[in-house]
Amino acid sequence: MHGWTSWVIDAVGAPEIDPAQVLDVFYTRSPESRSAGEKAMGRMFTREELDVPTTWQTRQAQYDAVTAWGIPNISLLGRVTAIEASVFVANGDSDPMILPRYSHLLAGLIPQARLKIYPDSAHGFLFQHHAEFAADVEAFLTDPQ
Repeated sequence: MHGWTSWVIDAVGAPEIDPAQVLDVFYTRSPESRSAGEKAMGRMFTREELDVPTTWQTRQAQYDAVTAWGIPNISLLGRVTAIEASVFVANGDSDPMILPRYSHLLAGLIPQARLKIYPDSAHGFLFQHHAEFAADVEAFLTDPQ
């Protein structure tokens, strides 16, 4: 992946976070996904012990890394075929930040990869499907083969 589409950048690429726009990137437009997103964001923004917010500079550095490291390079991508450890690759089926096809590609290149694509979800699939995701991670850690 090499950068994000303009609508994703517009939604999450501003110094001030707009929860409504974050919903558009992290959740699909289905009522079930939106409801899960609103609940997850409610939990995140009302916790008593909040994490220190990331700075604009940190977010910019992350995006710079995505665009620099995401430049297509078949020889570098091929290096993942040498990974000998079991790997769990997970994604939402409608993720606009990390397109599902890249998860399929990565899992297809890593010899012992296990792939799970969560339905009706986007970048926030692990919050939307939190119970299923936690169970999948636990199953993977219990038996990575």
